[in-house]
Amino acid sequence: MRAATALAELPLLERQTLSGTAYAALSDLLASGRLAPGDRVSLRQSAAAFGVSVMPVREAVSRLVADGVLEVSPGRVIRVPIMSEGAFRALAETRIAVEGIAAARAAQNHCADDLVAIRKAELAFRREAEATQPDRIRAIQLNRDLHFAIYDACGLAPLREIIARLWLKAGPVINLDLRAHPERLRQGFALRRHAEVLAAIEARDPPAAEGAIAADIREAAEFILAR
Repeated sequence: MRAATALAELPLLERQTLSGTAYAALSDLLASGRLAPGDRVSLRQSAAAFGVSVMPVREAVSRLVADGVLEVSPGRVIRVPIMSEGAFRALAETRIAVEGIAAARAAQNHCADDLVAIRKAELAFRREAEATQPDRIRAIQLNRDLHFAIYDACGLAPLREIIARLWLKAGPVINLDLRAHPERLRQGFALRRHAEVLAAIEARDPPAAEGAIAADIREAAEFILAR
């Protein structure tokens, strides 16, 4: 009887696994800036790209709609929301507070492997940003990789999870901005702040690490809002 019950549950477990995979894939597209505000998300195209049926993608999209990072228009079109100025300011201030704490904890608690990962990520972003013709989309992804190498080192899994959710909303806006204004990458604000946070982590200086991350987020937000 128990075995029959367990076997009956297997399809549900498989569907949940596929739904989780689709959710992770769509989340990565959002956080890494490969989707921009206003971009449409097709269930069928997404399912084909992920190699799954439409059902798990629909379930994943429903989760993302509940999270507020996707929306369904009156015409049943699924898209990335267009954020208001007020909502963007609130998001930036929240990120400054939460990500600042994570950077400070990383400076205090990182291990040798964490430092290697952060240095590698900082170097990868710097090389792309300083290239003669940088790939802006790749630069966004490398920027995300650096930030999360830092947050991975904070030692607080719940805090990292909160930050990951914030980036689902932040990634598309950053992507749209860099598509329209590549000069932000050339001006080097992020390069300087990244170097500062790396130096602070190497020196185990939590206040300096928190300040550098806060300045990085604030300067990017001010640039975006000004345009």
